[in-house]
Amino acid sequence: MRSTDEPLLAVEGLASHYGPIRALSGVSLTVRQGELVAIVGANGAGKSTLLRSLSAVQPKSAGTVRFAGADITRLPPHKVVARGICHAPEGRQVFAPLSVEDNLRLGAYPHRRDRAWVEREIDRVYDLFPILKERRAQPAGTLSGGQQQMLSIGRALLGRPRLLLLDEPSMGLAPLLVEEIFRVVQELNQAGVTVLLVEQNARAALRIAHHGYVLETGRVVMSASAQELLSDEAVRKAYLGH
Repeated sequence: MRSTDEPLLAVEGLASHYGPIRALSGVSLTVRQGELVAIVGANGAGKSTLLRSLSAVQPKSAGTVRFAGADITRLPPHKVVARGICHAPEGRQVFAPLSVEDNLRLGAYPHRRDRAWVEREIDRVYDLFPILKERRAQPAGTLSGGQQQMLSIGRALLGRPRLLLLDEPSMGLAPLLVEEIFRVVQELNQAGVTVLLVEQNARAALRIAHHGYVLETGRVVMSASAQELLSDEAVRKAYLGH
């Protein structure tokens, strides 16, 4: 599902620092409504910092971020979420002592007054990830890594995303679980969710993406269709293992 309208997300010249260290330098990219866009690159390239900057949990040093036509560069995190940018962060970051369902309900907090919608969306998450329904009363910290990743994605979906930011969803997972996570991500995109996917597993990410960006030391060094990147010899050697 893709559109030729103006970009849903337009990033221009984005920079970010950790103290004196520049983590992002002049990053520009666009994501159109309905697209699945992959950001690939080695560890330390700035991929996670990019998503953290977009969701406003990491300060921006320069540049602009426009979302659905509005400048959101200086908005605080809760207002970014209210606009419809929902982030499933690296490392899952579930609330370990709380139950699976309480974690999901926290994701729905901005929309808590729409009780019927919340209940429908929780059921939708349980349809996507049946194991979460089985373990809905279980503390999130006792779930396996793969189950916690499912919960992290589900919690982000309860934010009613117009743009879903996914940070390294396959990290540390067994191959069968990686396949399942990517199947669900592709299914969500085909159902109309726009996705910006950061992923070290470049091959898996580009196989389901429409477009891709290659990040190196905080800079975009290549931008092309996912198929072009998959067939590019330099990308294959650097990121695809051959």
